[in-house]
Amino acid sequence: MEHNSTFPIKQNELDMLRDEASGYLKSVQWEQGQRAKNKDKDAKDDSILLFLSRAKGGSGGAEITSVSKTILALKKRLLPDSIAIPVFLNQTLFAVQEGLTLGVWIKDSYTDASGLSSLAERKSALDSNGKREFESKMQTATAFQLFATAYKILHDLKPHASDDLSVMKQKFAGIPEVSFFSPLKGISCSLYYYDKYLSHPDIIKSDKDVIDFTAVYFEALIDEIQLRKSSLEHTETITDRTYKLENTEFAISGWENAFSGTAKSVEFNKIQFEQIVGNKDAKHFARRLTERMLSYDFEAQKNPFQELGGFMPVFMGYGIPGTGKSMLIAAIATRLKEHCDNLDIPFLFHPMPDTLISTFQGGSAEKMVEWMKPMQDPTKLIFAPIDDAENNLQERTAQGVSAGVKEVIGVFLRYTEGAYAVNYGNSSIGLFTNLPEMLDKAVISRVQGRFKIDGARTEHDFLDQDHIWWRKLQKTMPDFINMTNPSGYEYLKDQGLAKNMGDILDSVEKPTEERVLEVYDKVESMHKTDAHLFFASLYKEIQKIFPFFSSRDVRNIQSAISLRLTDFDLEQDWFENPEIYFKKDYETKFNMLQELMKSNMKGLNFSDVRRQEVVRYLDNVATIADTDFKRKVDARVNQMNIDLEARERFGKN
Repeated sequence: MEHNSTFPIKQNELDMLRDEASGYLKSVQWEQGQRAKNKDKDAKDDSILLFLSRAKGGSGGAEITSVSKTILALKKRLLPDSIAIPVFLNQTLFAVQEGLTLGVWIKDSYTDASGLSSLAERKSALDSNGKREFESKMQTATAFQLFATAYKILHDLKPHASDDLSVMKQKFAGIPEVSFFSPLKGISCSLYYYDKYLSHPDIIKSDKDVIDFTAVYFEALIDEIQLRKSSLEHTETITDRTYKLENTEFAISGWENAFSGTAKSVEFNKIQFEQIVGNKDAKHFARRLTERMLSYDFEAQKNPFQELGGFMPVFMGYGIPGTGKSMLIAAIATRLKEHCDNLDIPFLFHPMPDTLISTFQGGSAEKMVEWMKPMQDPTKLIFAPIDDAENNLQERTAQGVSAGVKEVIGVFLRYTEGAYAVNYGNSSIGLFTNLPEMLDKAVISRVQGRFKIDGARTEHDFLDQDHIWWRKLQKTMPDFINMTNPSGYEYLKDQGLAKNMGDILDSVEKPTEERVLEVYDKVESMHKTDAHLFFASLYKEIQKIFPFFSSRDVRNIQSAISLRLTDFDLEQDWFENPEIYFKKDYETKFNMLQELMKSNMKGLNFSDVRRQEVVRYLDNVATIADTDFKRKVDARVNQMNIDLEARERFGKN
């Protein structure tokens, strides 16, 4: 959905509407509809629904309720000794008032934009078509007012509510009726039931419950509106614009319920790259990723690296267990956070939660959408790692894969490519896995950058890994470590960051996987590696061995080569003086990067880079394809050896 214009909501305009909002809190009048009254006649007497459906007046008729009185009564019941209104009750009352105020403003804005106000002025002279238009616009105005009210209340209260609202949701029995008849009726009806719940002794047991219940109630109100919005007409002046509340992060875009305000950065342990041993490729990649994300331009809402072909919205790190995946995730987050703090940029560390797969039909998709939604927020930098990605994104065709996994993959694919995929160049999803061969093929094909996390690989790496451990002992007991140091190597010297990928890949001459090497040699005997035809023939031959190798893979190889063209360091003084680069406008940044890219390309040889990246990618494809097969064969061989040994021992006994 395209929002072509943003309208400011001015604070001084809201100030003029606040009295109206607090009037609604002091008293609203609502007469229950027949259906709501009859909702639960047969239930046990203590049912919450029955409580809701029994009007105090007994004989029916309109009933007046007052949210502000109910909150005072709650204060007396919950905190009899306190003089001031306690903080949670106060916060809730204020949030509901602010929500109502904003809702009235939104309704007024819709009334003007949709032509409802001019219909209202001529109401007595309208013909039947005019009356119908008037009524349907009134309904839409009401629905949008309620939506805006609930959305603002949630935006303000969600950060203070408990993380887990499931207990409160179990107590909650739904909203018996929602009225779209007119703005006044809509507000009266929703506040009436909100008030009824608040007065029910079983719902509110503590002052914190008031915030939690309010969040649950207004979330349910939004769900009700979402269910019914398809029947509303004249919504084009709602869906074509964004309203932004001045001096805040709060914005309403049509009916979108993004809750970008609710994704809070998760805590993580701070780790520097130097504390990670080996993993040259991974550390280099991580450093490039952070530099590229930090180049994002908040004004233009795009990233110059995206235009240069050097940005990776989805990447993958894979390797055997115990090689430092979790440390690497923490190191990327640490580096981003430090630079963001330094440059005064909002940063969101947004790992996928472990509890994503739900046993409910559709529940996993909903949770996954909730997790992916914040990635579309252009106002902060977002790093979203998925650790042990094979758990939630496992090959869908494998036996016994749950419906939940399929739902999660469906949402992932939709949000990473396709109509929903918005990438401003400010967020990156990282898949981390020990078992890349178990990941769904479609998911793997979304991966634009990949690197090995292989841990310690050289003598120096192992020396350093031990050194990081025993130097702590040396600090506390200097004489205890009575061993000689290696001559000619300074500890941790090899753990620094590589200058560029060329340093790491210099040794990549030919594929290491047997089948790929065989094909490579065959094609090389027909074409030189600096001929375009060499690569075309190579891809054709590879397809014969790996039928799933497709033009998507070729695109991935192309983007890996583009990444190499942007594989240069940002100047050190840019970090020390952000004015030089980071604080510049988009065009200037883009031109500065283009200059760097040109000077970097002078040192590169295109056919070499292309060959290295193709070899690296094909090895990777083969490894992933073969590992699964090898694992099954190894398990079978192992079992046979055990059987054999057992027979021999049995024979000797």
